[in-house]
Amino acid sequence: MSDTGIRAVLWDFGGVILSSPFEAFNRYEQANSLPNDFIRSVNTSNPDDNAWARLERNDITPAEFDDLFAGESDALGHRVPGNDVLALLSGDVRSEMVTALDRVIAAGYATACLTNNVVSDDTAAHKRPDVAAVMDRFDHVVESSKVGVRKPEPRFYEIACELVGVQPTECVFLDDLGINLKPAKAMGMTTIKVGGAEQAIDDLGQVLGIPLR
Repeated sequence: MSDTGIRAVLWDFGGVILSSPFEAFNRYEQANSLPNDFIRSVNTSNPDDNAWARLERNDITPAEFDDLFAGESDALGHRVPGNDVLALLSGDVRSEMVTALDRVIAAGYATACLTNNVVSDDTAAHKRPDVAAVMDRFDHVVESSKVGVRKPEPRFYEIACELVGVQPTECVFLDDLGINLKPAKAMGMTTIKVGGAEQAIDDLGQVLGIPLR
């Protein structure tokens, strides 16, 4: 472990370890003659209390989400069943990111996966052996559907730090969404916005001062 003051690396899952679901959203939109990024626009409307946020906190069931999301999307001009959106959440494991994770672990850093998820998420470990193999590597996994709060709520990051036994200033956090990185940075974490696997690996390697390939 290099002498940087960093003791833990915290990883988002979808869009970091897995390829981004936004790619699947865009394919669905194109196939169904919807505006590009329409699904994301529904998810960012009333972001703290919309159907998506409530599902990630496990406040509603997937069946309730199906109806609520359809209503929210309809109000924005195009009706999209919530079940269609849930079917798009599965992504591919990025092998290069798993290699980087393994090297972080080998270097002695604590690790945690910080994920906003839903109880019916197709990326659930019990449904995806390849995902389970990655999840087993982390020291801790913090899931919004289990802890009842979600990124970007500050309490989510506090829970992660408590589980890992570190201060925010001792953490690097990788996420593909700036909205999730903002509160982490305000708490004192070093943050990396993931635009792609190679860029993220370069940035993390520079922060830690170790090779990750």
